Amino acid sequence: MFRSISKKIQFLKLLHQNPNPSGNSHDFPDFSQTQLTNNLNKNLSLLQDILGHSNDVNIREFCFGNQGKIKALLIFIDGLVDARIINESILRPLMYNSRFIDSGGKVTTDPLREIERSMLSVGNIKRINRVGDIVHNILSGSTALLIDSFCEAVIISTRGWETRGVQESKTDSIVRGPREGFSENLRANTALLRRKIKSPDLIIESRTLGKKTQTDICIAYLKTVVNPRLIKEIKRRLEQIKTDAILESGYIEQFIEDNPLSPFPSIDNNEKPDIIAAKILEGRAAILVDGTPFVLTMPMVLIENFQSAGDYYSRPYYTSVVRIIRYIAFLVGILAPAAYVALTTYHQELLPTPLLITMAASREGTPFPAMIEALAMGVVFEILREAGVRLPRPVGQAISIVGALVIGESAVSAGLITAPMVIVVAFTAICSFVVPALYDVQVIIRVILVILAGFLGEFGIFIGLLGLLVHLCALQSFGTPYLSPLAPLNPSGLKDVFVRAPLWLMSNRSRGMGEWDPLRQAFRLMPQQPEKDNE
Repeated sequence: MFRSISKKIQFLKLLHQNPNPSGNSHDFPDFSQTQLTNNLNKNLSLLQDILGHSNDVNIREFCFGNQGKIKALLIFIDGLVDARIINESILRPLMYNSRFIDSGGKVTTDPLREIERSMLSVGNIKRINRVGDIVHNILSGSTALLIDSFCEAVIISTRGWETRGVQESKTDSIVRGPREGFSENLRANTALLRRKIKSPDLIIESRTLGKKTQTDICIAYLKTVVNPRLIKEIKRRLEQIKTDAILESGYIEQFIEDNPLSPFPSIDNNEKPDIIAAKILEGRAAILVDGTPFVLTMPMVLIENFQSAGDYYSRPYYTSVVRIIRYIAFLVGILAPAAYVALTTYHQELLPTPLLITMAASREGTPFPAMIEALAMGVVFEILREAGVRLPRPVGQAISIVGALVIGESAVSAGLITAPMVIVVAFTAICSFVVPALYDVQVIIRVILVILAGFLGEFGIFIGLLGLLVHLCALQSFGTPYLSPLAPLNPSGLKDVFVRAPLWLMSNRSRGMGEWDPLRQAFRLMPQQPEKDNE
């Protein structure tokens, strides 16, 4: 044991002396801070060494100006750029337009500026002299224009890769409301957000994460509503991410969440622009990641999992009933198998006599105790669900339906599983899908409660629920209590917890999020009938 401790101490010392023990960062020189020279051939050789002579890296050398005396080149990645923009808006004006060259063949005092102003018909243009920034822009879909005798490159926005258009969201279906969902294009997603919130207070800040992937992300928030401490904390956590790859927003979520060991998520995600816009208007912040339609929002509270966008597009009466049903379904999803195990194992006296006789008859000859039955059926259902998700949709649906019917019927007929247990597990599975955002949480809690019920009965279930409540009370999301507005209690926030009050009653934003602008709308907005004309 002491030998292993000594080895760990030596490894930590070595790691402290050399933060990158693999040494990969020293295999190649770092060109991030290197600047261009005024020699075109040297600049080209340097960029070729960095980009690795890849086949998709296109280098277009050409001459322009008076009598073609000025040498230049374009560098871009094939497949990431729009070839029409390069041909029509860059090459054609440069090769056939010589307005910035005087009759003597001498360039003006700032020819790059003259090129930008008079020759390139592209919207986004900037000048950069650092090699690292030039390479990053080329790999992001821009085109670099390098001219001989100049130590700056003109970066031209020519992004034009194939993207999925705006389509209906597949993960959050609603009866009434907008159908559009985010796509994998970051700029298309920010545009969808701008369409929802046409306010100059909407701030979208860009940055890059991932040493190898160089993934573009954006932080979106309303500067007059959001708490500045929240934005500062988000930026601090993002700056601490030191990793090679950020391929999806789930990577960022796992790096910046408050409670990584808790099964409950402390950062929400969604792919519908109207939901993200509504949360930003509440005082939350959103993180958009290039390459994924799922946008992160924070802080997050527990009741968000039971709310749906359709709740606010319909009248509040039936919506409130449906929301209460969601809470009931969540409780059934975590308690039903454990309650069945406890009743059949320890507390048979709580069951009505006819029901007890029926259940006892069904259990006659069953070789396994109720706890093993519940756990085994839960595992079988998860296998069927996973097979249905991973297989192609037509095959997956057939496998799920046929597999459930055949296995359930065969297990009951063979006497391995009781019929009531099959009914309980099936009903539990249906209830679990009512709140899909907490499905994985329900599975974990369900297994723990079943084990506690198998050893301690109802007493074990109450111990598990008490521990769950204590855990939820201790959770926070970016400084906001996870059970808010229930704990600490905020009476004004209860209008949108168990029931959904009419919109004209919800005048204030949630406490702890929209503190800088707590008033959402004016008071006394209840619709009134027109006054009768006395005449």
